[in-house]
Amino acid sequence: MMRRCRGPCNSWWERHCCPNAFTYISLHTSVVASSGAGSAPRERRLAILLDSFTEEFMRNLFRNAALAAALGTLYATAGFAQAPAAAPPTGSVAVANPTYTSLLMEVEVNRPAAEVWKRVGKFCDIGEWMQFPCTIISGKDGEIGTVRSIGHEVLVGKTDLSYTYTQPVTEGRPYILYHGTLEAKPVTATTSKLVYTLMWDNSTLADDAAREQDRAQRRQMFEGALKNMKTLAEGGTLPPRAPRRGGPGGGPPK
Repeated sequence: MMRRCRGPCNSWWERHCCPNAFTYISLHTSVVASSGAGSAPRERRLAILLDSFTEEFMRNLFRNAALAAALGTLYATAGFAQAPAAAPPTGSVAVANPTYTSLLMEVEVNRPAAEVWKRVGKFCDIGEWMQFPCTIISGKDGEIGTVRSIGHEVLVGKTDLSYTYTQPVTEGRPYILYHGTLEAKPVTATTSKLVYTLMWDNSTLADDAAREQDRAQRRQMFEGALKNMKTLAEGGTLPPRAPRRGGPGGGPPK
């Protein structure tokens, strides 16, 4: 008769070997109790049964131990595959104490807003009025998420007469959250104005003098771009671009 564990079988040994162990003890007790005069045949039968059970008990013991080891290896391997070691940090590009600034620039155009936008409002039209080569390197011109070669700028918002773009995070450089918006705003049925807005974090510059110089350079560059857009929208042509160096971050590549 098999005896049951007196308490919950919580350990590996109790779960896998406890019932067999108590069966072994029960059988051994039965053999001892049955020993006596005239009991030799019964004792021999019980001894044979006990030997058979002992062999099976030991086989189960080693099989269970091997199974536990195999499962342990499997779980360890699966855990390693699902949770690879993190890549070593390369340094944060986040700015601890940003100071955001903006520029608002505009120019009047003697053409309706829709006509102006059709002429200068495509995402890579910047190549013509900024006079730097521009190509679409990802997506389709005019669709959210499109990337242009100038500054690797990403189109993040648009309306019928405007778009907003940003520059992506670059490894190893502080992220200044640079954004720009170009818009054609109706003034009358036959006139409009182009509005260019820039926003960025200038806290990474050394001092106030450097920040003022940065603003002045950006203003000069983008006010020149607005004048070029006005010329093109009103049917004119631009003179060849004079040799120059690239502007500050947010403008054409250096």
